[in-house]
Amino acid sequence: MDFGVVIGFGVAPVPDFWIGAQETGEGFREAHVAFSAPDRAAVQAFYEAAVAQGAEVLHEPRLWPEYHPNYYGVFVRDPDGNNVEACCHEPE
Repeated sequence: MDFGVVIGFGVAPVPDFWIGAQETGEGFREAHVAFSAPDRAAVQAFYEAAVAQGAEVLHEPRLWPEYHPNYYGVFVRDPDGNNVEACCHEPE
């Protein structure tokens, strides 16, 4: 699924791996890697596992209504400096 600035890979109808190109700045810029989770509990488990491994938390798990009403996600920074997201699109 190609949205111009991001591309989603996976099994139809909803991609489960998204990747986008660097859009701003010069030199190293982190990648933003997003993984689709089956439910909000999985997003929470991702968050807890990342924190347990020392990941920097960029945004704690929460609803992101600016994306859509059921978008629930968390963002952390991996050891290489990349923004890694886990998100769920399902209602509670």
